[in-house]
Amino acid sequence: MAHSAKIAGAVGTLALVSIAVPAGVSFAGTDRRAPEPVSRPATSQQESFLGGPPQVPAALQPPPDNTLQAVLKARGVQLYECKRGMWEPLEPAASLTGITMSPVKKVTALHFRGPAWVSDQDGSMVEGAEPVAVPAVGAGNAPQLLYKSAKNRGGGLFGAVTYIQRIDTQGGAAPARSCGGDQPIAVPYHAVYRFFGKKQPAVVN
Repeated sequence: MAHSAKIAGAVGTLALVSIAVPAGVSFAGTDRRAPEPVSRPATSQQESFLGGPPQVPAALQPPPDNTLQAVLKARGVQLYECKRGMWEPLEPAASLTGITMSPVKKVTALHFRGPAWVSDQDGSMVEGAEPVAVPAVGAGNAPQLLYKSAKNRGGGLFGAVTYIQRIDTQGGAAPARSCGGDQPIAVPYHAVYRFFGKKQPAVVN
């Protein structure tokens, strides 16, 4: 019941913060449709979806016994609150659309406080912890990250995720201006999230 309430709260947050996003904010490249299922290697599948090979810093690579399971693009906001005269992260609120690698299919999800990602199709969830950060290119962009899975739920999209990458972040950094008061601020962002799972042993005939 608590999980249902948390998901419902996240959906409500997404609905509220979407009103606060300025009409002129551009999320170029995030609205392309995922490709139809085809028989291609995982690398080709994700490159087709992303419009080219992803640029991933070496520090954000998961251990070699993990393999790419899904690639999703996020569009939403990073929420910040003022504490001790500084803007500090409160929570993300984003919707994600992407593809799984094998088989290739379109998937959608929500991203909220935890940080957590939950499939709005099968209810599976993963929470991230112990982030490794690499600065993003360009001012105003939130850092690129690698999370280790801390908790999984369900057997669907996120049930067996071991690592989560956040790359190609655009926007989402803490406001540069000084803060005051108790009202959070929503900073629009988009990013690419790549989800990994343990490699399956090869089948020997």
